Amino acid sequence: MNTSTVTEFVFLGLSHSRSIQLLLFVLVLACYTVTLLGNLLIVVTVHAEPRLFESPMYFFLANLSILDISWGSVAVPKMMADLASCGQTISYGGCMAQIFFHHFFGGAEMFLLILMAYDRYVAICHPLTYTTTMNRPRCLRLVTSCWAGGFIHSITQLILVLQLPFCGPNELDNFFCDIPQVIKLACTDTYVTELLMTANGGLLTVVSFLILLVSYGVILSTFRGHLRESAGKALSTCGSHVMVVSLFFVPCLFVYLVPFSSTSLDKMAAMFYTVITPALNPMIYTLRNREMKEAVGWLKK
Repeated sequence: MNTSTVTEFVFLGLSHSRSIQLLLFVLVLACYTVTLLGNLLIVVTVHAEPRLFESPMYFFLANLSILDISWGSVAVPKMMADLASCGQTISYGGCMAQIFFHHFFGGAEMFLLILMAYDRYVAICHPLTYTTTMNRPRCLRLVTSCWAGGFIHSITQLILVLQLPFCGPNELDNFFCDIPQVIKLACTDTYVTELLMTANGGLLTVVSFLILLVSYGVILSTFRGHLRESAGKALSTCGSHVMVVSLFFVPCLFVYLVPFSSTSLDKMAAMFYTVITPALNPMIYTLRNREMKEAVGWLKK
């Protein structure tokens, strides 16, 4: 039974220097602004341009932007408030809410990236059946399944954490509530819990990453022997996807793959995938995609 007496947690944050905190506030605010404006621009552009909205690839891209906004908003606003006010505490309920939504949106994005790889595989390897295979009703069902998968992943993680009693130390060596640091504060043996966390989070990340690597490997192998002109557009699109996949999965592997470990690299990796990655994704897709740049230019007119 959960016999927690801890009512709040204290973040150790990134630095105790006031000048560095203010500098970090400015940098994080800039990244968060780019995250909101960049991803909102993608969503508005896709919905305003019928040609893009009817395309499964851009429909998935708009959903990815919504997830980036949501995922980036779980920890960053609280982080900026702490940096500005020197307040570094969060209630027990707020901490559990951060854990749930962080893994909900992160898990959904993981599944959506796999779905986007499948979409590119069908479009490039089976172009004649692409329209019927990726019709809008099926796309809606697939996107819904991504959100459902994220929910199942997140609620499983949360249930495991809620079973743990917290009755002593309450300092988290991070700037938000992340599972590897939270479970180490439990006043009980967490060996089994950490194994279950690794199976649920770490192995899921590894398997998903391997599936994506194999998928893009198959896609790229289909270009062998093709003319550069005919494959250039598809290669550019896949290149953008691979960059986003790498930015998403590589930092997560540092944090969730190995149980029982907590290093300074975990904090840096968490900073990267919560603050920087959601801001880079819209720039990668808009700067490397000709159709997106043309659509954005049309909106400006």
